[in-house]
Amino acid sequence: MKDNNPKDVAETDQGNSDTANPYLDARRSWDERYGDLLTRAKNWRALAFLCVVGVLMATTGLVALALKSHVTTYIVAVDKQGHVVSAGVADQPAVVDDRLKRAALCRWVTDLRTVTVDGLAQRRSIDRVYAMIASGSPAQTQVSDFYRNDPPSKRAETEIVEVEVQVALPTSEKTYELEWLEITRSLSGQVRGEPLRWKGAFTLAINPPKDEQLARINPLGIYVTRASWSRIL
Repeated sequence: MKDNNPKDVAETDQGNSDTANPYLDARRSWDERYGDLLTRAKNWRALAFLCVVGVLMATTGLVALALKSHVTTYIVAVDKQGHVVSAGVADQPAVVDDRLKRAALCRWVTDLRTVTVDGLAQRRSIDRVYAMIASGSPAQTQVSDFYRNDPPSKRAETEIVEVEVQVALPTSEKTYELEWLEITRSLSGQVRGEPLRWKGAFTLAINPPKDEQLARINPLGIYVTRASWSRIL
C-alpha cells in the first residue's frame, strides 16, 4: 500500500476546494462577461478624448489663420477696346501692363465726356468715372466741378456727345496725355458743326484691389489722381 505524502494531499485538497468554491466561480464569470466591456469602454473614452483634443487644435489653427490679414491678387483680361473680359484670383502678383493703363484711361475719358439721352447709361458712366478716381485727390475736385458746372443730364435735353479717343501717350511712368474728338449731334442724330478736338493730361496711381467687391468696381486698381483737359483751337 502506497503512503500518501501529507503535502500532496493538502495541495490536492486545496485545488479541489478552489474548484468547488462558488465565490471564485462567480468572480471568473464576472470577469469573463464584463471585463471585456469595461476594457473597450476605457479604450473608447481614450479615443474620444484624443478626438476632442484634435478638434480643439484644428479650430485654434483656423481661428489664427482667419485673424491674419492677407491680400488676394486678381488677374483681369481685357479686349482691344479695354473692356473687362474675365477676372480671377492670381497665384502671384502681376504688374499692370502699360497697354492696360492706356485702355482704362481711354475708357475713363470716354465715360467722362460722353453725353447720352439714356439716363441709366449716363448714370453708369458717371459711376465708372468716380470708381477710378482716387478719394480726396485733385482729380476728384476737378471732375466734381465739371459735372456741377456742365451737368450731362442738362446737355442731354438738347444734344448728345460722342467721344473718340485718337491718341494716348505716356509722358512719364505715371502721367499720360490723351487727344480725342467730340462729335455733337442733335437729338435726332444729325451732326452739329465740326468735331471738336480736345487734349488732356492725367496722372495715374495703381492700387490693386484687396477683395472681390473692389475687384468688380475697379478690377485693375487704376486710379486717376490728377486730371486737366482743354480744347485744341
